[in-house]
Amino acid sequence: MEETKKSSKMAIVPIQKLFITMGTPIVLSMMLQAAYNIIDSAFLSNMKENGEAVLTALSLAFPIQLLMVAIGVGTGVGVNGLLARSLGQGDKEKASKTVGNGLTLVLIYTVVFVLFGFLGVRPYIASQSGNGTVSAAVVDMAVDYLQICCWFSLGQCTFSVLEKMLQATGRSLYSTIAQIAGAATNILLDPILIYGWLGLPECGVKGAAYATVIGQFVSGIVAFIFHMKFNHEIDKSPKYMKISGTTLKSIYAVGFPAIIAQAVMTVMTYGMNIILGKIPEVGENAITVYGLYCKVQQLVTFAAFGLRDAITPIVSFNHGMHSKQRVKDGIRYGLVYTAILMIFGTILIESIAIPLTKLFSLSDQSYGLCLSCMRIILLSFLFAGLNVAFQGVFQALERGMESLVVSLCRQIIFILPVAWALVQLINGASNASLVWWTFLIGEGATLVISILMFIPTYRKKVNAMEG
Repeated sequence: MEETKKSSKMAIVPIQKLFITMGTPIVLSMMLQAAYNIIDSAFLSNMKENGEAVLTALSLAFPIQLLMVAIGVGTGVGVNGLLARSLGQGDKEKASKTVGNGLTLVLIYTVVFVLFGFLGVRPYIASQSGNGTVSAAVVDMAVDYLQICCWFSLGQCTFSVLEKMLQATGRSLYSTIAQIAGAATNILLDPILIYGWLGLPECGVKGAAYATVIGQFVSGIVAFIFHMKFNHEIDKSPKYMKISGTTLKSIYAVGFPAIIAQAVMTVMTYGMNIILGKIPEVGENAITVYGLYCKVQQLVTFAAFGLRDAITPIVSFNHGMHSKQRVKDGIRYGLVYTAILMIFGTILIESIAIPLTKLFSLSDQSYGLCLSCMRIILLSFLFAGLNVAFQGVFQALERGMESLVVSLCRQIIFILPVAWALVQLINGASNASLVWWTFLIGEGATLVISILMFIPTYRKKVNAMEG
């Protein structure tokens, strides 16, 4: 164990510095991901024809994209926690099995997504069409976009898991470089494939999908190269890819609740699309605006997710080493830094709300609805960030169920019923913005639940530690 302490910066570097060196690259990586999602939408909205219709199509496809990310990232979270803990305990064999089984799961999930692309995409998109309130042209564009994302999902699955492996070994800088490589590729290809530059045919929404999956492949390949070159603590022999029931159980003890926690965002977005579609006069506009806002708010909330991904390995590693004070510091600084970032993000989005909305070629109706959406929901950012940070703490302390409860509360239990109730009060465009208050109510109520669960967890898992 002493050798492990000397060899790992997570055991000896001051916690505040560790959050800066590990957390900053992850936060920047996540914010970059959010930025290129916005750029993607901006390019599409400014097409010669059907710009706003394309944005609606992307909104319909978005829930399944979130589900794909949820499965990849949730599995990565499980791998991250087990890998960091195994390295903290000095168990190289267990760490190697964790990585090998994680890579096998990538291949399994890819096959599932490809099959869904062939068999499930059209029925899924049609289920959100609002009994004809969403046009057939929008449905077709959504199907085209989502099928491509499913058929070529290997890059996304690979990067989601390898990113967490690099973070677990304290090499988050390399995961950020891989993310930047993919994002830059996506941004470069977007106008070329969407508008048909450099002599290529104009592909529209299909071009955006191809740019996305090519960028994901670039990120996955670069992350794999870094993993093979720099993760020296791990034996990369193919024999460790053989499925181990014990290893899978340990991965999914944290990973499965994390998958569900991420996947409930799919349920929330899918449910919100259906609920918003029923708003009189502006149902399709509301779906478009909500899809856009989901991407804009990621500029801030992804920063919280980035810090969560630093909190989990830092606290988990030191919890595995029974370093009580470092665990306490990891939790405290993780929560404080998250709160600071969320306050800054709230001020930022408020200050740029108008120019940000003007990036997209929206109708007057959608423009006004989008602006009010931003200014109302940004009031919930602080609560949302702290809820995400508490999830990271729960995952690090092997309290996956508490993390799941937080997700269920902030994305379903306190959201969909409230949104449905508020929509019943809306009689048209004049008071359609009432529905956006759903999110402040939901995040605030969830924060109360998070704190109530954190208190006994801290007492049992941290205060009771020796060391």
